Amino acid sequence: MPEEAIETQDLKDQLDEAKEHAEGAEGAAGRWLLWLSLSTAILAVLAAVASLESGDHANEAIVVKTDATLAQSHADDAWSYYQARSIKQDMYAALAQLAPRPELAAEWSKKASEEGAEKAKLKEEAEKIGEDVKSADEESRHHLNVHHRFAKSVTVFQVAIALAAIAALTRRKLMWWISLGLGIVGAVFFGLGFVT
Repeated sequence: MPEEAIETQDLKDQLDEAKEHAEGAEGAAGRWLLWLSLSTAILAVLAAVASLESGDHANEAIVVKTDATLAQSHADDAWSYYQARSIKQDMYAALAQLAPRPELAAEWSKKASEEGAEKAKLKEEAEKIGEDVKSADEESRHHLNVHHRFAKSVTVFQVAIALAAIAALTRRKLMWWISLGLGIVGAVFFGLGFVT
């Protein structure tokens, strides 16, 4: 038998102290994991919204660019029609000067004037369509730029989520802080997507 008697009360106090210390450590780790999970969920939601916005703007850019291409085709047709009318006007003006009879010269001069009036209308129409094409091209480029902002935020959010998962697996808070930092960078790109 040992010389010193083991005090039951001292042993109980030491066990209670060890238990409190363990519960405190588990509580802190549990709170950290709770915050880690919450921040990861927020990053995932932001990534999902950014992905939807990115896709929406990419689709809109495609639709507007397609409309611009069709409008460009109409503008090309209008300019071709304008050139045809211009050729007809020049032809009637030249024929009027070469006409063997004055009444024929007057008729061809009248047709040249009519072609000139029609040609002026066609020019206005072609120029208006050309402006619509430029406007649609600018709108398409704008949607594409916004798409890129949201796509960048999705990428950064995904990297942040991956780092948060690594932090959870390895129990490394530094990885979580890096994840949060990347989440802020992703949030900046996300916000820039809405600033147009």
